[in-house]
Amino acid sequence: MAKSSGNNRYLRRGGGGGGLPGRSSMGGGGNPNALAQAQEMLAKAQAELAATSVEGSAGGGAVRVTMSGEQKITAITLSPDVVDPDDVEMLQDLIMAAISDASEKATDLQSQSFGAITGGLGLPGLGL
Repeated sequence: MAKSSGNNRYLRRGGGGGGLPGRSSMGGGGNPNALAQAQEMLAKAQAELAATSVEGSAGGGAVRVTMSGEQKITAITLSPDVVDPDDVEMLQDLIMAAISDASEKATDLQSQSFGAITGGLGLPGLGL
């Protein structure tokens, strides 16, 4: 193993906080108020999404799925005439189609909500 002389400026301990030269440990020394405002806007958008519902449907409305803006299913409504004990597969397909429809609507709602905050930056890992 090589012996360290302690001259590696990127690994030194002490005053500079480590990291790359000219960079603060908080990510570049931007406006701290801007970060707080962004966090506040994000929290507000998340609360609004949680309180908002979308509805997906299939089979001409015979199967309806209600979902929160956070993509959590809150209700499934089935029309009695779509329930056929001899054709369970059709009912399963209709439920899956209604869930997919509601999920697409919730995703669109999230994109609109968070897109206003991020300004359409397309940040990786956020699914936006």
